[in-house]
Parts: sequence; C-alpha cells; structure tokens
Amino acid sequence: MKTIPVVLMGCGGVGRQLLHHIVSSRSLHAKLGVHLRVVGVCDSKSSIVVSDVLSMEFDDKFLLELCQLKSNGSSLLRISTTSGVEYQVLTNSDSTTKLIDIAALLGKSMGLALVDCSASSETIGVMKQVVDLGCCVVMANKKPLTSTMEDYDKLVSHPRRIRHESTVGAGLPVIASLNRILSSGDSVHRIVGSLSGTLGYVMSEVEDGKPLSQVVKAAKSLGYTEPDPRDDLSGMDVARKALILARLLGRRINLDSIKIESLYPEVMGSNVMSVEDFLDNGLSLLDKDIQERVNKASLNGNVLRYVCVIEGSRCEVGIQELPKDSPLGRLRGSDNVLEIYSRCYSEQPLVIQGAGAGNDTTAAGVLADILDIQDLFPEK
Repeated sequence: MKTIPVVLMGCGGVGRQLLHHIVSSRSLHAKLGVHLRVVGVCDSKSSIVVSDVLSMEFDDKFLLELCQLKSNGSSLLRISTTSGVEYQVLTNSDSTTKLIDIAALLGKSMGLALVDCSASSETIGVMKQVVDLGCCVVMANKKPLTSTMEDYDKLVSHPRRIRHESTVGAGLPVIASLNRILSSGDSVHRIVGSLSGTLGYVMSEVEDGKPLSQVVKAAKSLGYTEPDPRDDLSGMDVARKALILARLLGRRINLDSIKIESLYPEVMGSNVMSVEDFLDNGLSLLDKDIQERVNKASLNGNVLRYVCVIEGSRCEVGIQELPKDSPLGRLRGSDNVLEIYSRCYSEQPLVIQGAGAGNDTTAAGVLADILDIQDLFPEK
C-alpha cells in the first residue's frame, strides 16, 4: 500500500468537491493500493493541521464536517467536531511557516502532495519553497503558472513532481496530451481552442440570433458565469490558460505579451460600473456590434468563436471567424474544444473536447493528478 500525505490549499467549490471525491473513492483507491492521507487543509484565513503529520490523518467524518462548515460560508477557525482527531488551528500568519515545516519533515521521508485549489496568487511563495523540499505539487489554480517566468521556472524545475491538468480544460486531458506529443519529439506549430465554457455558450447562442445581453443574463442565471460576468467577458481567464499552453511549448512570455480582446469597453469596467448597472444598462449597448459581426461571419459561411490562438510568436485571445464545419465551428453549449496541429497532426488536428468547467469535473482532474504521482511515494 502506498500512502500519500495531502495538504489542501483552498476550500472553495473545487477544494470541497475534491475532499468529497477522496472520501467516496476510498474503496477504489484501496484496490489500487493507494491511500490518500489528508493531514492539512487551508482556507484564505487559516489552516487546520493534524497534531502529528507523520502518523495521523483527518478521518472521513471530519473531512465531511469540514466541507459542510465551509459550504455554509464559515471559517476553519470556527470548526468544532465530535471526531476524535487531534488537530491544531492556525491563523494565516502562522500557516505559511507550518506548511514549510510539514514539507521539510515529510518531503525527504514519505513525501507530500501539496494541492492548490485556491484562486489566489498568494500561494506562489509556499509552492516555490516546497518543490525544493522534495514535495509534489498539484494545481487547479492558474495563477502560480502565469506569474513571472522566474516563478514559473522554479515551479517546473522538477517536472516529475508537478501536475496541473486542471489549470486548462478542467478534467480534460489537455496538458497530458500536449506533454506526450512534445516528449515524442513531435513539434506543435498551432493550437486553437475554445477554453471558456461561459464564452463557448455565449458565442453559440448569439449565433442563433439571440441578443448578447439576453444570452449573458441567461448564462448568469444558469450559473455559467462568475458573479460579475465581466470576469468572463474580459477574456483574462482564457488568456491565463493560453499562457500556460504557450509556456508548455517553450514560449518564454508573460501575460502582458498576450493580445486580449475584451467583450466590453473600459468605460464599462468594474471600477466605473457596478455589476447591476452593467447588467441593466451597459450590456444591451453591446448587442448591435456583436450581431453585426455574427451576420458578417455568416455571409462568409463562418461562425464566431472566442478562442485562444498560439502559432509561432503569436499568442492571442479573442473572437475569430471559423468555418462552420470545423470542430470549433460545430461547438455548442459550454464544452471546451482544443485543436492541436503538429507534424504528426498536420492535416487533421488532434481534437480534445468535453466539459471544460464545473467543480465536479475539475476536482476529478485534480484527484487523477494526485494518483498520477503515486510512483514517487514509498510503499508501506
């Protein structure tokens, strides 16, 4: 049996879903000869750690109580449990030091998987230190990999110990597929992808003649968008995913090198308009321009898609006209689609398609990544 000690950073939707997946998969993992031993959980304000990380773990009852607490919007500082687990609760100022201590203790002996399911850039410092301590890092958080090249180089300095499939396309095998292509010596010369479930849905709906404002409001009510839809419409999330892919291909570029097309003008930004004002008054002003672009594309036998394009030194995200009968042109709803063109896939691209968002799918991708590094942990 291989035991993998796990510390989770981030108790939002993905982090909680991951804990649920770990608990519900115990019997499956036992058949595979693996046991995930959760020894620490952190939210944005605090951390909770077992008293002895060498021998103890949070039992499943405790983990489910913790998930319930967090889903109610409470802090870990307020946890109170009937479980018999001995633990300590630390505030943020002490959490970083404690995490480094745990990494130093476990990294060189039984190993540690530090899992980042947060959406914070404040985890970068800890992650950079733990990779030097012999620990493994698993990420759903895009921000560490889209920080400076210096930060990126440090995080990927031990490639066998880092997994980040869920940073692009949730649970889809995007990173793994690209790595397999590149490690075979095949050269990738072009990537085109619709990597936002929200924008994929929006563009396929406006294609049917629906006003952009109506579609965005519908997407918000369906839970497809962030609380402020401008977080999706800005294209920044797609740009981060594009940067991760570009850096995988060896492009040494930063976020400000990417040309990003926002679907709303700066005068409708969050520092100018409230969310309510944008939804009630600003959004409808964008309808005419998008509809004209849809009609123009249609006359050319094309459709509009919000995509990332990586080709040569070019890396940009925005609306592109694409053939109706291409994989991206046929895209409907909130799926992600990625087309990879390489020497081996020159005429017909490798196409990866499926659900590219959602807490369940993303957490499943994170769990698969944790299991993927099991060979780096000793048998007990």
